[in-house]
Amino acid sequence: MTKTKETENILVVDDEPQMAQWVKDLLSEEGFNVQYALSAEEAVQRLASDPYHLVITDLRMQKMTGMDLLKKIQIDWPEVLVILVTAFGTVESAIEAMKGGAYDYITKPFKSDELILTVKKAFEQIRLKGEVRRLREEISKEYQFESIIGKSKKMKEIYNLIRRISQSTVNVLITGESGTGKDLIAKAIHYNSPRKDRPFIAINCAAIPETLLETELFGHAKGAFTDAKGDKKGLFEEAEGGTLFLDEIGELPISLQAKLLRAIQDREIRRVGSTRSIPVDIRIISASNLDLKEQVRKRLFREDLYYRINVLEFSLPPLRDRKEDIALLVHHFIQKYGINSNKKIGGMTDTAMAALLDYPWPGNVRELENAIERAVTLCQGEKITLDDLPPTLSGNQPGRFVLDEALQKQLPLEAVEREYVQRIMDLVGGNKVKAAHILQIDRKTLYRKLAAPPLPREDPKEA
Repeated sequence: MTKTKETENILVVDDEPQMAQWVKDLLSEEGFNVQYALSAEEAVQRLASDPYHLVITDLRMQKMTGMDLLKKIQIDWPEVLVILVTAFGTVESAIEAMKGGAYDYITKPFKSDELILTVKKAFEQIRLKGEVRRLREEISKEYQFESIIGKSKKMKEIYNLIRRISQSTVNVLITGESGTGKDLIAKAIHYNSPRKDRPFIAINCAAIPETLLETELFGHAKGAFTDAKGDKKGLFEEAEGGTLFLDEIGELPISLQAKLLRAIQDREIRRVGSTRSIPVDIRIISASNLDLKEQVRKRLFREDLYYRINVLEFSLPPLRDRKEDIALLVHHFIQKYGINSNKKIGGMTDTAMAALLDYPWPGNVRELENAIERAVTLCQGEKITLDDLPPTLSGNQPGRFVLDEALQKQLPLEAVEREYVQRIMDLVGGNKVKAAHILQIDRKTLYRKLAAPPLPREDPKEA
């Protein structure tokens, strides 16, 4: 006998005891947990008290029929799948059953293999639905407010604003430099809104050629152009009931801006090559690293579209303006990439952290994440050191880091001076004229200092 599948529970409903017992025995041999009820009324009682994943019910029974039971299950236990069985199979009853929400429909007499295969397919669908539900829960959890990292005053203001606007349906414009996390904020708004169980569809308006962008947004009808061999849904339709995120909307060609405006105003779209209007119910969240007001002034962006997408606007601060959040972000990224690399890293040295705090971060949080991913990959000790960071960081303000290392190791002045000179040389690519100018010494003095004893490199094991 096959091992019992404790999580796959089946309820067989048939007013013929012998038939009910036979189906129970057959499916029990396949490892399913099977119980049976001799009436639809008894089945309702069992469903109310015990968890079932699948109901196999006869269509014709006294008083409450299989169709009546199906309708009851659809209302009270919509996650339960139903297979209808009857000896009076007709096309009409099959269509009625499928329209009523039945998973499948088989007729008596049926072969054992036919029923077993149908049941296994039903549980495959149940597993897939469970996986989709689990993934949605994980995504929703990932984009909870707590997952947006930051304790600075500016970030706290953003948290409060997101909470307030998430429950509304108004269009939102998110501005800020590249790499500040505009897409993360857009997802947080969606997954904390009443639309969270519907699609979140994102498109980068700058990444798609103008000739393809209209079709990507609005879809096309069969025959609209040479390769249009069938109808195609656009992203507006794909996002039905959910959120459409238009990233880098400032790059949207002026020729498409009027069509986008019409779609937002009328809440309907037309596929390319079609004359039929399709209603859409979506929320628009837009993002831009451009100053859209300036783009409007230059006539590169429609003013009426700007006000349609900008019912609510907020700007994400660059990382250089919220440096108190760097340590939190670093901790998060070390944990994230440490797990991916199967490494246990306990943080970073003071020198390495000083480098992060002194750097201006033109690429914002995205650049920081890349730097930490690199550092975790290269790290050989328990902490990330200055040498693990990208050259743009390890070469930044060399004197500050030399002093930090010197204080930690209590090094002699001559060694500190030699290391500082060498770092200046690295910074200028070995150009002695430039190095001497920065150090405000002549080249003979520079050569003499380069010959001094070097500063010992930081040992990751001792850091």
